[in-house]
Amino acid sequence: MNKLAAYAVSSSNSRGRLIAEAPSAGRSEFQRDRDRIIHSAAFRRLEYKTQVFVNHEGDLFRTRLTHSLEVAQIGRSIARNLGLNEDLVEAVTLAHDLGHTPFGHAGQDALNDCMREYGGFEHNLQSLRVVDVLEERYAAFDGLNLCFETREGILKHVAKKKALTLGAVGERFLQRTKPSLEAQLANFADEIAYNNHDVDDGLRSGLISLDQLNEVTIFSRHLQQVKDRYPVLVERRTVYETVRSMINTLVTDLIAQSTRNIADADITSLADVHAAPPLIGFSRQIKKEQQELKKFLYENLYRHYRVVRMSAKARHTIERLFAAFSAEIRLLPAKYQTKFEHEGHQAIADYIAGMTDRYAIKEYQRLFAITEN
Repeated sequence: MNKLAAYAVSSSNSRGRLIAEAPSAGRSEFQRDRDRIIHSAAFRRLEYKTQVFVNHEGDLFRTRLTHSLEVAQIGRSIARNLGLNEDLVEAVTLAHDLGHTPFGHAGQDALNDCMREYGGFEHNLQSLRVVDVLEERYAAFDGLNLCFETREGILKHVAKKKALTLGAVGERFLQRTKPSLEAQLANFADEIAYNNHDVDDGLRSGLISLDQLNEVTIFSRHLQQVKDRYPVLVERRTVYETVRSMINTLVTDLIAQSTRNIADADITSLADVHAAPPLIGFSRQIKKEQQELKKFLYENLYRHYRVVRMSAKARHTIERLFAAFSAEIRLLPAKYQTKFEHEGHQAIADYIAGMTDRYAIKEYQRLFAITEN
């Protein structure tokens, strides 16, 4: 691991685990967290959970698993350059989507609507629930018993009403303090990864074109640089080079601007980080260009009629599953019937959120198809 800055999180200044454990020989506390996340069932299920495209639509589109690995790689690179804790960043980025529903944001929105009268559904909160409660691997505790700082980083945002129920990890949402720089960094690594890789997947799918993207400032600039340097490069490689170059620009800018922010705020300790405004961020120009790219993706990819159709199918699947389980609890597996007796509709949300895309589709067919293949 790199030499840590005075304001970085370390095993020595960590607030520890909910249940105390003896230190692990040969591993830092956050390496241990990372390993527990990688070995969890929820992490394995990310292989069959959607980013934008439903799992069965193609083998080359990103899934939640490949996305999480890409976020972790970007996050570690940034952390190393800022003197932050790479292992903590890796743990947070690998775990940040563990609570995501099948079918991406369409599934999340549908489940939130279904759960509205029962407290709603937030995938960040569900990710925390996965690592605190739902994983069943250890004899001594439920969940993974991760360090406070890993759990803090997973909980990107949460409603104030929910924060009141979370104990220490929810305090910053009530006191309006900021999380560690590692947690702030993880959010930006996520943004860098999904924006640029959605560009790649969108082009691969044919839903957006190079001509359309050439109207977007940051893409157009990097595309022209690639064409100037490699004038006879085939289109697929041109796209790869352009996306790679964009990621490099964003990472470089984030490191430089964050370094300035930390220096300007005279940050010398972790306590300073908690008391300061957000310190990890892009320069004004790059932030503007990122917003332009986000708007383009929303209007041209996420709202493309084929994606909207996929999203409508996803919502229908989630809504019908939830309605069926709510109407007849005995349709749930025995484990979740028992959970329902104690936790009500949260048990249904846990079951549905834990499904992969293809499992949700099969469960829908099992419940609603007149005949099964």
